[in-house]
Amino acid sequence: MEKNLIVRGAPQEFECKIGAWNDLEGHLARRNVTRVLVVHGGVSWEKARQFFPELADVVTVFEQYRGECSFEERDRIAALATAANVDAIIGVGGGKVADLAKAIAVHLELAVVILPTLAATCAAWTPLSVMYDAHGEMLQYDIFARSNGLVLVDPEVILDSPVELMIAGIGDTLAKWYEADVIISQLEERSVEIDISLYTAKLCRDILLESSAAALQSMREGTLSEAFVKVVETNIMVGGMVGGFGDDYGRTSGAHSIHDALTVLSETHHLLHGNKVAYGVFVQLMLENRQDEIAKLVPFYTELGLPTSLKDMGLSGLSEEALVRVAERATAPDETIHLMPGVITADMVLAAMKDLELFIASLEVKSK
Repeated sequence: MEKNLIVRGAPQEFECKIGAWNDLEGHLARRNVTRVLVVHGGVSWEKARQFFPELADVVTVFEQYRGECSFEERDRIAALATAANVDAIIGVGGGKVADLAKAIAVHLELAVVILPTLAATCAAWTPLSVMYDAHGEMLQYDIFARSNGLVLVDPEVILDSPVELMIAGIGDTLAKWYEADVIISQLEERSVEIDISLYTAKLCRDILLESSAAALQSMREGTLSEAFVKVVETNIMVGGMVGGFGDDYGRTSGAHSIHDALTVLSETHHLLHGNKVAYGVFVQLMLENRQDEIAKLVPFYTELGLPTSLKDMGLSGLSEEALVRVAERATAPDETIHLMPGVITADMVLAAMKDLELFIASLEVKSK
């Protein structure tokens, strides 16, 4: 039997439809919210602001975040929210904006509303924030004791988002299956909550493998399609349900530990979260000796443009010292890589990273 887990299955309310943002004021009125602070990004806001509704009866303060979900940024914007005496925090943007809005809202004990402009993570769904320092190094993730109040997803907003961010979101969400499965497969018995987590993890994998190419084609053509909406809801909603029902059994294991470790290198800070996680999936599979699964996934990765190796990420020139730093950080005592079977050491991770480069190179030779 697994250890105790807490189900954090969903936001209080979630809606995905064309024009969903137009209902924002009605949702705020039902919650007796009359003053809000809107946290938004930069480039994403330039595109999204045309969709943001006029809030006739709600006092609205807008504030652009400074690029990181950090404790310093949380405290800076929280002070503005307190000064404005707001009732709720609204996050309009990608994963870091959503995480920052949640962190501010919890800090001030206010409701949070998320309006995603991307489908790059499940951040809009999940009641947790990944915290970074001012330089972009991941510090920790904080799980909250309250659900997000409201999530409004408008597919038309996300249709106009950068394709490369959607691809990264697919990489991040595909990892849900591999990270949850390696943990849950160790259990002799499974609770209903764990079964739901495993089912949704498999659903992530199946939908993404089937629909991602068509969804990305829709984005490039600027036309809504069933495949596109499916992938958006998978990245945001289904992906969030994996950890929501599985708790530590459905959140992260090897792949995200590799992502976290890569953030210690400044050379990786420009790389998208989901791309680093996608690479982490392959390192995890090398640790599991599942090269056959890597070989099956390589065509999918290649078609979408997900990185299969350090070389694909422009990191083939990393020094031995840098690789050792990554391996050591990936196996820090508090990292979730230790949820995998057996004992995972820094030497094992270092070997897996090196072996992956050779394996991917061998596959490329065979394909020629």
